[in-house]
Amino acid sequence: MPFEEKNSEIVSSLVCDSCGAKLEFQPGTQKLRCGYCGTMNEIESGHDYDTTPAHTISTDFAEFVEAEYNTAQGQKVSSYVVSCKQCGATTTMLPNVASDSCPFCTSPLVVNQSDSKQITQPHVVLPFRISDRQAALFLFKWMKSRWFVPNKMLKNADSLVDIRQLKGIYLPYWNFDSNTTTTYTGERGDYYYTTETYTTTVNGKQEIRTRQVRHTRWSRASGTVYLYFDKILVKASASIDAKVERKLEPWRFEDMKAFDERYLSGFRTEVYKTKPEEGFETAKQRMDPGIQSAIRDDIGGDEQRINDYRVTYEDPNIQYAVLPVWISSYKYNNKVYNIYINASTGEVIGQRPYSFWKIFFFILMILGILLLFAVIGQAAG
Repeated sequence: MPFEEKNSEIVSSLVCDSCGAKLEFQPGTQKLRCGYCGTMNEIESGHDYDTTPAHTISTDFAEFVEAEYNTAQGQKVSSYVVSCKQCGATTTMLPNVASDSCPFCTSPLVVNQSDSKQITQPHVVLPFRISDRQAALFLFKWMKSRWFVPNKMLKNADSLVDIRQLKGIYLPYWNFDSNTTTTYTGERGDYYYTTETYTTTVNGKQEIRTRQVRHTRWSRASGTVYLYFDKILVKASASIDAKVERKLEPWRFEDMKAFDERYLSGFRTEVYKTKPEEGFETAKQRMDPGIQSAIRDDIGGDEQRINDYRVTYEDPNIQYAVLPVWISSYKYNNKVYNIYINASTGEVIGQRPYSFWKIFFFILMILGILLLFAVIGQAAG
């Protein structure tokens, strides 16, 4: 089935047969729900575009890059998008919504609904598995389990965890795989031991003793190593701090689906900002430790030195994926704290305030325990 026909069929399936309203995807299910009349529609499988295993869907890297710079090529979808003037994030807007807030920095957004843009269609989507109510529960438990949280915050946790503040959004990622061939030059170090004599004083007398001394014999080494890398995941925007983004991992890749717009219905989607070429450079950096480890294994010996190595990336493929996150924020003592929840696993990563007095008394308690042990030790001595 041609791409245009597939897209048209999906769009028509997003309309409620009972009342004509738009259907929205229900996290953790294969169903779409009408928010007006409650009608539930199953996301049917069996189409040629949703039976392909998601992990096999990718595109030759060079072809994908060429298509991105050629509007006549590639698979594009029309969508309303808006860029935040505060943080720079670019996201899609829901139909018939003229204003909203940025899910990343909460700044107000206004979109011109008469102006839509052609954006690249992802290859795959990881559907929301955690609902907003489940996300709020995970957030509440996370907040209660933090050390040194102010008592006032704990008492008001119910009001701080507002389900209405949770925003569901799909984040863009590049997923790379590639064969690599690496030629290298280096040195192999093999240990050997010699016996040496030395003089020491024992009970006031000089004694001659022997001991083993380790040395390293170095020899030149060179060779070629071959490695295949799969699922090198790179965030395709800078809307979330890199450290926070990595802590959201791992993702349930076994739940990945071939892209189907119905899984996105009712949620925002961030548009990628990191170019695929830039993403591939980051992927290369993440492959590098594995390549160096393979070189050291190939050199062998007890120690290794890598003097030079050159990597050739053969037949690299790219997969454009969108992954689900619930984003929220809360204000405590006039400061805003951001929270991110992996909507496929429930992992919560966020910022939180600390109680000065709890930390102060904890340190006093530790010092008191150490002082007590010191006194007991002196008394026993």
